[in-house]
Amino acid sequence: MLPATPTFYRAPTPATPLLPDHDDRHVLSEGELARLWSIHPKTLQRWRSEGRGPKYMKLSKRVVYPVAAVKDFELSAMHQSTSELAQQGALA
Repeated sequence: MLPATPTFYRAPTPATPLLPDHDDRHVLSEGELARLWSIHPKTLQRWRSEGRGPKYMKLSKRVVYPVAAVKDFELSAMHQSTSELAQQGALA
């Protein structure tokens, strides 16, 4: 049985990252991050193998995501409009 949603979760607003600015935790487990973003843990696993997603640390067999890296990834994923994405694609 999966544990309840982490207590630090709050619903995102368009200009607010998912994680609060002041958090006592320094890392999130793969399962915690997957639940926070409402994605399957296998998505995070695939992203790691493709070199996508937030930076992570591997401690023995355990994968953890530093909260600061998750916040950075969330901020980099924010876009103003779909035309912004099209411009980035044309530059690549």
